[in-house]
Amino acid sequence: MNERNAHLIARLNPRKKYPLVDDKLLTKELALKAGIAVPALYGFVETNHDVRHLPQIVAGHEEFVIKPAHGSGGKGILVITGRMGKRFRKASGLLENTEGLEHHVSNILSGMYSLGGQPDKAMIEYCVKFDPLFTNVSFLGVPDIRIVVYRGYPVMAMVRLPTRTSDGKANLHQGAVGAGIDIATGLTGQGVWHSEIIDHHPDTGTAIAGITIPGWNRLLELAAGCYELTGLGYLGVDVVLDRDHGPLILELNARPGLAIQIANGVGLSPRIHRIDASESKKPMSPAERAAFAQALLDMQEDGQSPP
Repeated sequence: MNERNAHLIARLNPRKKYPLVDDKLLTKELALKAGIAVPALYGFVETNHDVRHLPQIVAGHEEFVIKPAHGSGGKGILVITGRMGKRFRKASGLLENTEGLEHHVSNILSGMYSLGGQPDKAMIEYCVKFDPLFTNVSFLGVPDIRIVVYRGYPVMAMVRLPTRTSDGKANLHQGAVGAGIDIATGLTGQGVWHSEIIDHHPDTGTAIAGITIPGWNRLLELAAGCYELTGLGYLGVDVVLDRDHGPLILELNARPGLAIQIANGVGLSPRIHRIDASESKKPMSPAERAAFAQALLDMQEDGQSPP
């Protein structure tokens, strides 16, 4: 943890650039300008006076997500998966009325879920429909893929799988499963759940390993491109695979945690040292950096030497 804070975050992530990722509204605007696909924004609420506009924002949308613009750790995210009359069905299956949604938005505005408890904004956006590939290894919610990017090179990845314990959220701290992904092939391996190494999803009983992530090279290229987008040298890129729209960038994190190492069964430091020792001196595009990292890490883990 100290090494991450001192040698990665403090050294590679200028604090002046933090707002680019800590403010999800700003991140979305930057991504759209750069041509990077993100979930569609239906609207946002900035003041309690504007909470009354929430019914108009969600009108015509059977499914949507309400989230804090400055939230962290999955806190404050409310997923609506359908309607029954005038009520809204949450991912848990429970029903909520309009007043309940407005109260949740007011809590977001008060800073209940924001970093440092500062006043916040509520975003209302498209509810991702996850790829059926993950149907048997996910409970209720939408799985996402975390890719750690070091100086523009994807160095480690995992898929986060919602569970009953996590209330359908893809957050390891709340009880989701993290399964390592081989950078070279996009193939899932072992999983970690509450710091315990597991082979099967705790709710569905389905094997976690052996799932090939579709369009893996493209996902790595998208993640690598977020280096230019933010200027941050140590970055967590969260991607979802939508069944209709393909890969979408959910959010970026300037302080990605280290549980990804447990999920993969390897440390970050050796991979970072390989990149530093072997990278080309000529400038590379995001696609070239992604391909370089895939080839390098694949060779190293096979016990071979880099070219």
